[in-house]
Order: sequence, then C-alpha cells, then structure tokens
Amino acid sequence: MSELQGPPPVGEAVHRRRMTVALVISAVLIGVAAFMVGAVSGGATASSGGGSSAGDGAQPTRSAPSAAPPAASVDTFDMQANSLDDPNSIWVVVDKLRPLNPQDYEPADLVVVPVAHTWEPEMRQEASDAIVAMFQAASDEAGLALASNSAYRSYSTQEEIYDGDDTLTARPGYSEHQTGLVMDIGAESGDCSLEACFGDTPEGIWLRDNAYRFGFILRYPADKMEVTGYEYEPWHFRYVGVPLATEMHERGVTTLEEFFGLPAAPEYVE
Repeated sequence: MSELQGPPPVGEAVHRRRMTVALVISAVLIGVAAFMVGAVSGGATASSGGGSSAGDGAQPTRSAPSAAPPAASVDTFDMQANSLDDPNSIWVVVDKLRPLNPQDYEPADLVVVPVAHTWEPEMRQEASDAIVAMFQAASDEAGLALASNSAYRSYSTQEEIYDGDDTLTARPGYSEHQTGLVMDIGAESGDCSLEACFGDTPEGIWLRDNAYRFGFILRYPADKMEVTGYEYEPWHFRYVGVPLATEMHERGVTTLEEFFGLPAAPEYVE
C-alpha cells in the first residue's frame, strides 16, 4: 500500500492558477481577433460584390450615383429695363404703328457729333459718344474712314424731307431720326452713300459685323421689309445700348419688333 500524497505546496498551486488564467485570457483574445478579421473580410467582400449573384444570398451590387444633369441656362436679360414708349428711352420703338409721343418731340441732350460728315450731325450725348468710339475702332481695326450723312432730324425737317414714298422715308413724327439715336453712316469717300450697294463695301460690312459692340443695330435689314415697313437701308444705324444690341446679336434677332414681340408695321394705319 502506497503512501498518500499530500496537497501541493502553496507556491506551486498559485503558479498553476496563474497559468490557467493566462491560458483562458489568451483563448478569449484569439477568439475576438478571429471574429474581427472575419467581420472585416466579410464586409469587404459584400462591398465589392465578390462576383456573387442575388440568387446565392449575397448583397446586390450598388451602382455609383449618376452625375447630376447640368443646370438649365437662365435668361437673365431684363426685357423691362427700359421703356419702349417713352421718347427719352434708348429703347423707344418708332415705326409706322408707333409714332413718337408727342409727335414734335425733341431730345433735351442733343450735342454736335465730332466726326467727319456731309452735314453737321447732332445726336443725344450717349449715342454721340458711342458713334465716336465706333468710328475710331473702324479706323484702328480695319483702316476704314467713316462719315455721317445724316443724324438728328426735327419734326419740321422731316416735313421737308418726306416725299410721299412710305417705303423710303418716314412721315413727320414717325421717324427714328427724330429720336436723336440714329445716324446714316457712309464711307468718307462717298462710295455708295445712301445706296443699297453700301452694304457690300468694306465700310458697310464692318459696320454690319461690329456695330453691336458699340450699342448699334442695323435697323432696316434686307429681308425684314414686311416687319419694319422700309426697304433695305445698310447705312441706317440705331443706338439701343450695348446690352440690347449684344443680346439681339447673340439671339440672331434683327428687328426691335420681333425681339420685343411687337406687331409688324409694314403700313401706316390711316
């Protein structure tokens, strides 16, 4: 019969308990680490799609959001910026249906325009400044010499000029010249002055292509007689200001009536 073993020494028992606790902690940490790696890996696989289909229980692949459509352009041009009826407005529309009011209107700010001319021209100050700048640009940019053939004409002067041909000359009180915003422009040489052939001269072509930059429009185009009521006048330039002239140029609209949605004015209303 063997001898009975007694309990292990106290130091050895404490050592064993510490080892046991350490092993348990290690096992717990290893388990947690394994769980975290699995979760991260699984999430990445789901995000990338992993080539799985909806049929095998995998998360469906999400497509990237499409780019937002470009913002629609907004027309910022203010059609109400100036009056179309007030004779003092640079936008006043004068045609066979829209006489000046009063018909004997005379601008208060007329000045002599310092440019080459046949007869000394007068225009409203703003239009005069623009004409001077335009004539200088024609000289600097294209070597062209322009001249004025006619500008402001009073009611009484228009009475003298009007010859009864309503396609060539406006009746008194219905003439744009009376606004002080118009100049009949020609070449200083006199080539094709006040004739349709002026539109084919270097001066006429330059004005047609560049007048808008200075706030002028060719008021009576060749293809708009049914709108304006006047035959083609490639020399007749009307000041409306740079914003409106540029807007009309960019839109490709050549008459004030069409731009502002006004009735065509081929004839006077008797």
